[in-house]
Amino acid sequence: MPLRDWMAALTVITAWGVNFVVIKLALTEIPPMLLGCLRFTFVAIPAVFFIKRPKVPLKTLIGYSCSISLGQFAFLFSALYVGMPSGLASLVLQSQAFFTVIIAMIALGELVRLHNIVGIFVAATGLALIYMAAESGSVPLLGLFLTLMAAFSWATGNIVIKTAGKVDMISLVVWGAIIPPIPFFILSWFIEGPEVILYSLKNITFVGVSTVFYLVVMATLVGYVLWGRLMNKHMVSKVAPLSLMVPVLGLASGVIFLQERLVLLQWLGGFVVLAGLAINTFGARYFYGKKYGI
Repeated sequence: MPLRDWMAALTVITAWGVNFVVIKLALTEIPPMLLGCLRFTFVAIPAVFFIKRPKVPLKTLIGYSCSISLGQFAFLFSALYVGMPSGLASLVLQSQAFFTVIIAMIALGELVRLHNIVGIFVAATGLALIYMAAESGSVPLLGLFLTLMAAFSWATGNIVIKTAGKVDMISLVVWGAIIPPIPFFILSWFIEGPEVILYSLKNITFVGVSTVFYLVVMATLVGYVLWGRLMNKHMVSKVAPLSLMVPVLGLASGVIFLQERLVLLQWLGGFVVLAGLAINTFGARYFYGKKYGI
């Protein structure tokens, strides 16, 4: 890739890696469901008035909105709110790659190859180690479960996108943000309460405003636009593996900015999950030769 595209990739990796620390900071002022409402309200408005609706069926748009936009972030924000470390969240969320393989096998009849199975097994071992750390109290068990549900929601959305065919991602992201604010607000009203909503909005500080701005502009609009362009311009095999750097940066930023201290079992589990992700991403080339190295 030319230097310009490498810089674009680095921008996306950084934006998405630091994203988990930003969410943690946002949650100190804004409860999770209200944060989701604010994020997707400002993703949709005013952009929806300037960007054409994606050329996909309404059911596809709704499916994307409910899975990647609503489901993923309702679970992820809640996981971080109940104490899931940001670095581990960035790592466990990448289990969406394995959920995607499994759902594609069940829903689309896609073939699961040996490297997928090995990668899933290795990553599951890593998650088991993280689960053991959760049982010992160093990671909230509820937070781990909610993060896995966020990964499952993301994977479901991947299948929705796959069945939609070629689609303008920025258009899908913006128009897919129209639906989530309503259920997010309803959930916030009944779970967090109108008093909390009013208090959060009245007492929001520069930290709250700037973190919402980051989630809207950098993590959502800039991130998805640049990533979509890279995927369209270059071979998937050159671009997709770069996403493995997101949890690495997520772990590092959690330690640097939030002083998150992970126990040895958590680090071990994290490295094993990364190994599983690497096998799932690169394994075809080494299991079957370059012919399958897509």
